[in-house]
Amino acid sequence: MKHEQLLSLMRQMTLQEKIAQLMQLAGPFFEGAEQDGQITGPMEAMGITKENVCDTGSALGVTGAREVIAVQEAHMRNNRLGIPLLFMADIVHGFKTIFPVPLAIGCSWDMKLAEKSAEIAAKEASVSGVHVTFAPMVDLVRDPRWGRVMESTGEDPYLNSEFARAFVRGFQGDSLDDTDRVAACVKHFAAYGAGEGGRDYNTVDMSERQRREYYLPAYKAALDEGCEMVMTSFNTVDGIPATGNKALMRDLLREEWGFEGVLISDWGAVKEMIPHGVAADEAEAALKAIQAGVDIEMMTPCYVNHLEALVAQGLVEEALIDESVLRILTLKAKLGLFEQPHRGADVAREQEIVYCEEHRQAAYELATKSIVLLKNDVVLPLQKTQKVALIGPFAQNGDILGPWSWLGSKDDAVQLYDGMKGHVEPSELLTAQGCEIESITSAMLEEALQVAAQADVIVLALGEHSDMSGEAGSRANIRLPEAQLELIAKLKPLNKPMVAILFNGRPLDLHGVMDQTDAVLEAWFPGSEGGRAIADILYGDINPSAKLTMSFPYSVGQVPVYYNRFNTGRPQGAPDAQVRYVSQYLDIPNEPLLPFGFGLSYTTYAYDELVVSSDEMTVNQPVSVSVRVTNQGPAAGEETVQLYIRDVAGEVVRPLLELKAFEKVSLQPGESKTITFTIDESQLRYYHSDLSFTSDLGDFIGYVGPNSVDLMSFAFKLTK
Repeated sequence: MKHEQLLSLMRQMTLQEKIAQLMQLAGPFFEGAEQDGQITGPMEAMGITKENVCDTGSALGVTGAREVIAVQEAHMRNNRLGIPLLFMADIVHGFKTIFPVPLAIGCSWDMKLAEKSAEIAAKEASVSGVHVTFAPMVDLVRDPRWGRVMESTGEDPYLNSEFARAFVRGFQGDSLDDTDRVAACVKHFAAYGAGEGGRDYNTVDMSERQRREYYLPAYKAALDEGCEMVMTSFNTVDGIPATGNKALMRDLLREEWGFEGVLISDWGAVKEMIPHGVAADEAEAALKAIQAGVDIEMMTPCYVNHLEALVAQGLVEEALIDESVLRILTLKAKLGLFEQPHRGADVAREQEIVYCEEHRQAAYELATKSIVLLKNDVVLPLQKTQKVALIGPFAQNGDILGPWSWLGSKDDAVQLYDGMKGHVEPSELLTAQGCEIESITSAMLEEALQVAAQADVIVLALGEHSDMSGEAGSRANIRLPEAQLELIAKLKPLNKPMVAILFNGRPLDLHGVMDQTDAVLEAWFPGSEGGRAIADILYGDINPSAKLTMSFPYSVGQVPVYYNRFNTGRPQGAPDAQVRYVSQYLDIPNEPLLPFGFGLSYTTYAYDELVVSSDEMTVNQPVSVSVRVTNQGPAAGEETVQLYIRDVAGEVVRPLLELKAFEKVSLQPGESKTITFTIDESQLRYYHSDLSFTSDLGDFIGYVGPNSVDLMSFAFKLTK
């Protein structure tokens, strides 16, 4: 449907019909849904009518081709003008085929596989009737206490931006005319990952310069890639909840950035302006949200119950509502819904595509690239001749998909025990639960000790229940549950090699694990094929290559801890530093336990022959830097070479390090390759005190290496 036709359609709509287009309701409200719309209690509580539902613009959480088709057909019959529904859902790291959680995907540093994961998720979602996914989440994260760190790709704005682009490309493709794709909705705008104390939905308070420097780039990258929608965040921005923040949504998002797509609130966020304390009632909440430019209100009735009166009172111009309606209708037209209300939904094709072997293989490949080897004291890879005791609450547990995998099947997920069975004779693989995730009994412990006593090596399958992270999964204690630490401690006196496999959604305080075991694999929540991927790494069929994209704290008392931090006037370790009067903890190190960019391999890489083309660069003349990387070990592998830069003296304080580029290189044993990076002036720009985005003339230090700590350095100047 063309723009002129959309305008004509909108002119036929009553004000009530327009306002209803701005409301999003969950699936059970609609005729044709599995609950067949019989939820009169919630409708009455929200103050909405059956007529409101018939005029609603979008549905949340309806999925499955058969149900979506039924709901859409009923809606088209009941809607006076035959305007189709938009069907939206949280397809975050897979639909039915579940990929590793996004934080794990980040550790792959692999944009092609990240894009492929989103493409597959879109294909499965679309054939099942979904039009829009609430992804990617690109919130920068620095606090592992926040449960939703699992949904981000980490603590670095540049790397997050690259992943944001990759996910949008995967979801949307080149055009929404492709019915195997879905519209993407970047979230949560803005700075949701910076809640105080790592507590979900909590206050965010930061300078505009910091927000632009670190927290906004990934959202902008997603929009530059053509992302169709934006979701508001729950938090405050400059003391105003994002959902009612006109400066953020209209001035920055719409005017400065030129975003013309649909802006949707998060679940209930419009009405939540009342407990925030910036709206006295639902009417004021509706007023502030529509003035801020929120087009769709998710699962609260402030718009539908109050906008009409606000127009009548002259407080809201109907033209403001028309803007939002037109944006929603335009997205429906882009998706082809006026011509094909069912779009890609296809019951027969759904059976062929969803969770097919090809998609599961892609999930397996990404899992192998996302699992980080944190420690290895010559224990891994395992030998097939070794008798293995597989012990722990995740030894035979399908809860490895992680949060936001609502259509994934824990029963179908490849468990670790099943993955390992393919590598050894059944008699060589013994197993015991050892403990529950958060409790242990003497009988469990005794069984574990008996099994471990018979083995050559102990593999511990440990971690968090999926509900311990994700939304509303904030935790002050980020160590493994005490029961699991006790299990490790009781097995330690057997003096057998121990390997810990960690299933979790956040960086952990690994005391009691790193110091008590001989090898540690961070598997995260690895998805549908997780057990197979881990087993292939354990036995050396796959050489681990993943690198952390979020620092692991030495202790929760360091949090937030991140690599691209500022120096202080009294830095610890400076040549003239005093013993006490420097910026430090007295009881723990300043440095994280495991730094950004860290990850081990079954081989070793040497970096040498660092060559810089010039020690000076100008706006028009970049500098190139090359380094030779050699695989000195026994196994073929893949290394991620990382380039960092430090601005020695900026107009405002600059970070000690900033990731500016990286390249993955595959090397056979004994093979060397030279990696070359080009540094241009644009990579030296940052937000100054006046918010201008420019570079400074002067001295810079570049660093190249395998992580943010083990680095070779070089110096150069930016001159006129």
